[in-house]
Amino acid sequence: MGKRRRAAERRTAPPGVIGAVAALVVCGAGLTAYALYGGGSAAGETSATAHREQVRTGPLSAAEVHTAATAFLTSWQHGRIADAAAATDDAPAATTLLTGYGKDAHLTGVTLTPGTAQGAKVPFSVKATVRYKGVEKPLAYGSSLTVVRRASDGEPLVDWHSSVVQPDLRDGDTLVTGAAGTPPVKALDRDGDELTAAKYPSLGTVLDGLREKYGKKAGGTAGVELRVVRGKASRKAKLSDKTLVTLSRGTPGTVRTTLDPALQAEAESQVGKQARASVVVLRPSTGEILAVANSGHGFNVGFQGALAPGSTMKIVTSTMLFEKKLITPDASHPCPKTYKLAGWTFHNDDDSEIKKGTFKISFGASCNNAFIDFAPKLSDSDLTKEAQQVYGLGMDDWAIGVPSFDGSVPVQSGAQMGASLIGQGGVRMNPLNMASVAATVQSGRFRQPYLVSPDVDHRTLATAARTMSATTRSQLKEVMKFTADYGTAAKAMAGLGPDYGAKTGSAEVDGQKKPNGWFTAYRGDLVAAGVVQAGGHGGDTAGPIVADLLRKGG
Repeated sequence: MGKRRRAAERRTAPPGVIGAVAALVVCGAGLTAYALYGGGSAAGETSATAHREQVRTGPLSAAEVHTAATAFLTSWQHGRIADAAAATDDAPAATTLLTGYGKDAHLTGVTLTPGTAQGAKVPFSVKATVRYKGVEKPLAYGSSLTVVRRASDGEPLVDWHSSVVQPDLRDGDTLVTGAAGTPPVKALDRDGDELTAAKYPSLGTVLDGLREKYGKKAGGTAGVELRVVRGKASRKAKLSDKTLVTLSRGTPGTVRTTLDPALQAEAESQVGKQARASVVVLRPSTGEILAVANSGHGFNVGFQGALAPGSTMKIVTSTMLFEKKLITPDASHPCPKTYKLAGWTFHNDDDSEIKKGTFKISFGASCNNAFIDFAPKLSDSDLTKEAQQVYGLGMDDWAIGVPSFDGSVPVQSGAQMGASLIGQGGVRMNPLNMASVAATVQSGRFRQPYLVSPDVDHRTLATAARTMSATTRSQLKEVMKFTADYGTAAKAMAGLGPDYGAKTGSAEVDGQKKPNGWFTAYRGDLVAAGVVQAGGHGGDTAGPIVADLLRKGG
């Protein structure tokens, strides 16, 4: 994706030292004696000077950060929930979660040890004991808090979020110790060997999802655990419950997946070479998911990410243009340096242009304005219908066996509609979606990807309303092969032909110096798609990851 005048995507997310903590556990009494040193006030204390002050403004001082953090941590450690909650900017929410920390999570003997503050952010370590029906186990983890000013008076308070209590918590989640809601599962690869997060770190969230869906169906019995129970917002985001401590193990049931152990291991190795990479491998003739891997293991971007896919979306756009007979691969179609649409001026990458060339050449070079200049001939809903009816995207009905996001191509108008044609605007995808797009081209029809065979639980897989014509499929394979032979994918795909095709993409993200790099490709009966966030051009970043997996799997 080249430069443009307006943003198509938005994203959201001096030093002070907090005093050390000295904590002494008095075993006989079962209480924790504590002292937080360094001049901090106890929770609830307010100086006369503070009352006389007007609303405080400006950056927080190290002393203010220290005092606010100390007040909160001291009160929480000592079990003074009301005081701890009052030291935050959302006392009701803090009261609920901190009360549940002892009552529902059965955590006792809490010791909180602050680290060195970094501006307004204060890291701290937590040690506690989980006690439930005569069984106990230790719990230790790190967390952090951020101090902010209260809007009404500028008072320094802890910015309340559930993640302050435990980093795996999202707002609305709770901590619960008790009989697990679902029995554990023993997940197997396609060869019958066990899959573990220790062996395949990317599969932690996948294994959680398999347990949530198949734990009760697979014949196991539940154990006793401390776990994160997801709230409404987290479940809407399709996050699974997470086990933090196992007090007693249940009996696992068995679930077989479609994952290929060799490809999964290679995918883990490949994404490990990038800071923020994700990749998915599919078999287009069946829809089986053969591998999924992410550099970060806390969220499965490969299945659940929602990112602008950049120029890889031009596969779907080209399908629409071919079906409408607006263009053919070899038709003359220049790509101007700039194109104005509804007040926006769109640019190609590096302000390049193709004065005399075919549509196939523009596809292979990923020249933006060769696509955007079709916007006046299209209805606002055309791209949305194409994505839904031919590629099965954006219908929210995929059932792959674990939580997933099946893309979004909203109806848009004006410049935003033009941006959607090149995978920006409101379009959102992940590697699973873009692997499915390439698989649909290769096989000729949409087959919903799946990780667990529908034979296991007799669920219904999603279908597409119609199948692209043989002519359209041939045209798509022609332009994707040209891209793999001579275009932006040629370097990565070298030596993988002849039955292959690819498309690169670069998606601009506000606040990032480099775009997200995308790459999707097929080789024989194998498809892979990947993204490297803030990595740069897809051919240089995600391309080598995808090509390596196609090579290993072929």
